[in-house]
Amino acid sequence: MIYLQLFWEFFKTGLFAVGGGMATLPFLQAIGESTGWYSYTDLMNMLAVSESTPGPIGINMATYVGFTAAGIPGAVVATVGEVTPSIIVILIVAAILQQFRNSETVNRAFYGLRPASTGLIGAACGAVILEVLTHVEKAAQGGGLWNRFVLEGEALFRWPGLLLAVVLLVLTNWVPKVKKFHPIVFIGLSAVVGVAFGFASL
Repeated sequence: MIYLQLFWEFFKTGLFAVGGGMATLPFLQAIGESTGWYSYTDLMNMLAVSESTPGPIGINMATYVGFTAAGIPGAVVATVGEVTPSIIVILIVAAILQQFRNSETVNRAFYGLRPASTGLIGAACGAVILEVLTHVEKAAQGGGLWNRFVLEGEALFRWPGLLLAVVLLVLTNWVPKVKKFHPIVFIGLSAVVGVAFGFASL
């Protein structure tokens, strides 16, 4: 049953996560809460690994979650579930593209999808910022919008993570020699800093 559940959950994610890989994050958060396959912290760790490895982030996340939940078969099933909607949609679009290429209705539909993409990606970015740079934790479900987050600890910000983010921002934007480096260099250095100073536990 877990393989069928993995396929179905990621099929829905692939079908409705309009806007790219980061737009899958709210769906993945909901999957974790409903199934218990992983915690919110696990999700952030999965995101870091997925962003650091080659390939589309949505597929990387599906593979990672599938492997966490049910090993290698689970990874395969979740990945297939994630990409199946895209394949179906592409085949349909390819078949009717010429007919509807200049359709005003189709253009308006795509225009209407943009705010949805923006909202999903914005929610994903907000979740990452709260988890990595602050001590704000997501509270249990059941209340309204304003009581779903709580402050864990006395300080609002995770200063080591915030400092690292600021250093990376400066190096990649305003230091001419350094900002030419390939992004993998900064990813690797950040991983080394995290291991050396134990940022994950702060």
